[in-house]
Amino acid sequence: MKIEKIINNNIISSFDEKNREIIVMGRGLGFGRKQGEIIDDAKIEKIFRMDSEVESERLQSVLADIPIEHIQITDEIITYAKTIITKKLNKNIYITLTDHINFAIERFKQGVNFNNALIWEIKKFYGPEYEVGKMALNIIKERLGYELPSDEAASIAMHFVNAEFGTEMPNTIDITKLIQNVLKIIKYNYQMELDEDSLNYERFITHLKFFAQRVITNRANAGHDEEFHYMIKNQYNSDYKCAEKIRKYIETEFNIQVPEEELIYLTVHLKRITSSN
Repeated sequence: MKIEKIINNNIISSFDEKNREIIVMGRGLGFGRKQGEIIDDAKIEKIFRMDSEVESERLQSVLADIPIEHIQITDEIITYAKTIITKKLNKNIYITLTDHINFAIERFKQGVNFNNALIWEIKKFYGPEYEVGKMALNIIKERLGYELPSDEAASIAMHFVNAEFGTEMPNTIDITKLIQNVLKIIKYNYQMELDEDSLNYERFITHLKFFAQRVITNRANAGHDEEFHYMIKNQYNSDYKCAEKIRKYIETEFNIQVPEEELIYLTVHLKRITSSN
């Protein structure tokens, strides 16, 4: 492979055998080198292949001014995450998480720390992602000696949630808030506590995550099976009324219309979770 562009002393861009742009990392890989020279394979530590030219340019821009140690740590964290998180991660995680971790370390060095207002919800709804966040703090401490605050584990977890859903951070925050408030509506409506250790609760939370993601990103299901809708509304009338309360909350809070199809499937899940409790 030949050097296409030198980004900094440790990062260069090139093209692979299929003529796809790649970003290549290695200590000293670009130091004293020139465009068109052959890349020293022995120095290659990581090759990044993004899905588009725009993403590749964004990653180059992020990596250009970040210490190689921070990039290496981020790559280690993502590699670990792939052993814990079963869903496919959007490649943008290399852009967003690298930038976040570098900024978090710089803030820590300046004595500026932020609290994560959603830490409780993240622990509860995104367990595997939060575990990755905690491991990330351990890796940062072991490699660089910085002991970042525990809230930072939740912030790192959110980047993995983004990468799973393919959403931006504001959407992920809204999704988390929506899930939390929907659970409050359910508990108030049925006057009951849900069994959070049950398999049905786990299934319901999974449904809520994807329901919230579809609604917030305006990709909600909009089928028109009127016969099925009529049957569900009549058989599970009290559950349907709870679903209507949830729809009203979403429309008021987020100014988003919830299609009837989504309401019907939410009704079915409400019946299951409240009947099994």
